[in-house]
Amino acid sequence: MTTIRVLTLLFLLALCIPQNHLNAQAVYEDERYVPETDPLVLEKLEAWQDLKFGLLMHWGTYSQWGIVESWSLCPEEYGWCQRTKGSDPSDYFTYKKEYEDLRKTFNPVNFNPEKWAKAAKHAGMKYMVFTTKHHDGFSMFDSKFTDYKITATDVPFSKHPKANITKEIFDSFRKEGLWAGAYFSKPDWNVSSYWDPYYPPRDRNVNYEPEANPEKWQEYVDFTHNQILELLTDYGKVDILWLDGGWVAKTPKSAITTWYDQQLTNNDNGYLKHRIVNQDIKMDELVVKAREKQPGLIVVDRAVHGKNQNYLTPENRVPDKPLPYPWESCIIAGGSWSYSFNAKYMSGREAVHLLVDIVAKGGNLLLNIAPSPTGTWDEGAYTMLKEMGDWMDVNSEAIYGTRALKPYKFDQVCVTSKPDGSIYLIYLVEDGQQTLPSEIKFPLEGLQKRMRAKLLGQNLHLKTKKQEDGLVITIPEHLKTRLLQTKAFTIKLK
Repeated sequence: MTTIRVLTLLFLLALCIPQNHLNAQAVYEDERYVPETDPLVLEKLEAWQDLKFGLLMHWGTYSQWGIVESWSLCPEEYGWCQRTKGSDPSDYFTYKKEYEDLRKTFNPVNFNPEKWAKAAKHAGMKYMVFTTKHHDGFSMFDSKFTDYKITATDVPFSKHPKANITKEIFDSFRKEGLWAGAYFSKPDWNVSSYWDPYYPPRDRNVNYEPEANPEKWQEYVDFTHNQILELLTDYGKVDILWLDGGWVAKTPKSAITTWYDQQLTNNDNGYLKHRIVNQDIKMDELVVKAREKQPGLIVVDRAVHGKNQNYLTPENRVPDKPLPYPWESCIIAGGSWSYSFNAKYMSGREAVHLLVDIVAKGGNLLLNIAPSPTGTWDEGAYTMLKEMGDWMDVNSEAIYGTRALKPYKFDQVCVTSKPDGSIYLIYLVEDGQQTLPSEIKFPLEGLQKRMRAKLLGQNLHLKTKKQEDGLVITIPEHLKTRLLQTKAFTIKLK
């Protein structure tokens, strides 16, 4: 068996092991990256790597129940699929109807995307990715191809002047200078060409065999292509197409056979519960059509190894090491991906340290904030973003446009660099820290004999001393009290 086939099989099997999610992520991150060849996309991808900081928003009718997005509709035995709301959670079909009827009470009358965009801009965010449709199939845009959408007549918010939520969000964030990204779920658990109502759903997959029902599957492929192209035609400039539902992909028959063999021997271990099904959605064709609409479009076909995954997206975790290709950690800022009542948000310090750690490893941070059922953000989100923005006002030079540089991190110091030779040492001040070292030794061999050290935000140069194995930088005593009051401070070497 070739190395590529082995890696592909390991990756596909890892998708079937939610309990071992971190192990699956490790396999995912070690997958060989397939570089893009389109020069416009390569240029755009390079620019995206300079942005460093983005916003992710999960929002849908499910916010009214304060539950995880979509997954309670899926008949799989995992914690995030548990049904806890509705009149009778033990009756699946009653629950499904009540979940889908949430559209009839969804009325986020306090929806104000301009306020969100201004807060994101102040925080230093440079791009935004919004859930135009999650797995439940509810379209947060005025799609011509479904009636299960925010602008349907049975949705109270459809009468609001800002009813086309995706358009309003895209327009507001673009106005503040942020890139617009469309999250779109490839599986759709509402449309009959994916979950045929004749059959009960079995798991997250299509509930019939696509190869035995080619006309029905083609109907689904056409539906998916139409909705995506609709978003790329009618909603202005879209910079990123962020596709979720990695199990909807062309799958080698060998992987399917292996899954069935594993089921025969491991059917009691709880690791391999949902099927691997060949769900060829003709991504190569779709991407060509998409880039005809939006030249240079970055496509992120998440968790599908191949050329249509322009960057990788470790989920709710930060890799232990720099990755040798473009990547972004998508992280929950507070509560869950979807809105949680009484959610506790990261402190500004935690969020700044998270951003710095990711950037020092060469990645981007996509921070998720979930709107409430009335269309607002919690105050905890605004507080966190304001603190991040205040820090970025002084230190953003060490974040934007930088790349990873060994040793990446030492002690409490993260390292970033720029092509002009500038090096940034970002010292992370811990909560409650009482003292600072008098010297910081930067362990980088081969430094130039003369490197000046300057504190960002201060018109002050620091004393340096060159040694064989690095550079020693002196922290003056009279600055220590002030520096301890920061979340992190940056020393620029040039």
